[in-house]
Amino acid sequence: MRYIKLTYLFIALLISSCSDSEETSGTYVGPSIDRRGRFRKAYVRKSVSTDVNAVRNRTRSKVYYQLKGKYRKK
Repeated sequence: MRYIKLTYLFIALLISSCSDSEETSGTYVGPSIDRRGRFRKAYVRKSVSTDVNAVRNRTRSKVYYQLKGKYRKK
């Protein structure tokens, strides 16, 4: 009898530990309709890193794309 109770307890713990929602670091962006009337699916936006190197790399990338490519200011 004790093994049956332990088996049920173990199964209950396994089921409770498997959740549908994943633990992610970021913000949930809900579904929406854009300017053209197209449906945009929901997604989780990754959180922005505050690491010094990440900030520096973002700044460099921004400057690069402002100076080069089809998005440059003329």
